[in-house]
Amino acid sequence: MSEQRSNLLSNFIVRAIIGSAMIFFINEFLSAQGITVQVGLNPWTVLTSGILGTPGVALLYGISFYGIL
Repeated sequence: MSEQRSNLLSNFIVRAIIGSAMIFFINEFLSAQGITVQVGLNPWTVLTSGILGTPGVALLYGISFYGIL
């Protein structure tokens, strides 16, 4: 049980770090292209990317793009 819990925690941490890096670089790329949509790096976005992974990051940008329509 302990091994499964530590594996789950390490998987969450890796996804959160990779998701945060993806948000940062996508924000920089969109800013360079002149697109004003940005997702902030805060505990909620890190939690979302940590739980959902890459689809969570896509969800955050989808919500942001929907908000500017």
